Amino acid sequence: MNEQRNLTTRQNSAVTVIGLGPMGRAMTRTLLTAGHPVTVWNRTAGRADGVVTDGATLAATPSEAVEASDLVLLSLTDYRAMYDVLDSATESLAGRTLVNLSSDTPGRTREAATWAAGHGAAFLTGGLMVPAPMVGTEAAHAYYSGPDEAMQRHLATLALLGTPKHLGADPGLAQMMYQAQLTLFLSTLSGLMHATAMLGTAGMKAREALPELLSSADSTGDILRAGEENPGAALDAGEHPGDLSTVTMMGATSDHIVETSTSLGLDLALPLAVQAHYRRAIEDGHGGDNWTRIIDGIREPR
Repeated sequence: MNEQRNLTTRQNSAVTVIGLGPMGRAMTRTLLTAGHPVTVWNRTAGRADGVVTDGATLAATPSEAVEASDLVLLSLTDYRAMYDVLDSATESLAGRTLVNLSSDTPGRTREAATWAAGHGAAFLTGGLMVPAPMVGTEAAHAYYSGPDEAMQRHLATLALLGTPKHLGADPGLAQMMYQAQLTLFLSTLSGLMHATAMLGTAGMKAREALPELLSSADSTGDILRAGEENPGAALDAGEHPGDLSTVTMMGATSDHIVETSTSLGLDLALPLAVQAHYRRAIEDGHGGDNWTRIIDGIREPR
């Protein structure tokens, strides 16, 4: 009974959200729906109108917002914005947990954790891996890193935003995972637009091309998993068996993409970057290895 009462208390505890862009507003509404009292603050106060109508409380200052809750969620442009907002509220930080869901570099994230600790606050780095409309849905998940005690204390609340995956104590690790995921995401988006532009030169409309391209993108993970029982295990072992596909074969394909794109008058930034990975591996004598060998040149650029 006491355990259930404690869980209910945590689930209904006050939360502060600072930063009311689309993500901040989505988090606020998700928390309100779950029964949490939510205090909000934003530089442009008018952005709070919608969530205040939904039941949130608008704080007059960052200090007031921080003091309203033990758990403070930050959804800002970058980490510089955190300092800009909270430098006037440092005396209010002691004993609270800051969860910064903003994007920046792992190095700046670690510096921020040290800064927060210097003011007596626990610090969790977070990265929500879905767009605003998906926050709080079954499809949502988020990576966190930082002190395990702080993570466990607020786990029930953070789980409302999306399935939490705690990566460990290093505050930079969740940020690294976030940036790695965005590297894949943004590269895929650029690839989709390049492919769509390519097909467009042949008269194919985007509404015809994209369904085919998206189907191919969806199947990429299945193709890669089918080629290795434990994806990543061979990479960790430094093994690149070329029995299914080789650097030379994939490199020839990248050459054809560059030639086709050139003939169509398309921008070459993306295909040239991909081609460079395979040419480097071939120059280093790894043409017969699996395509995964290109990681060497990525790890140690010339």
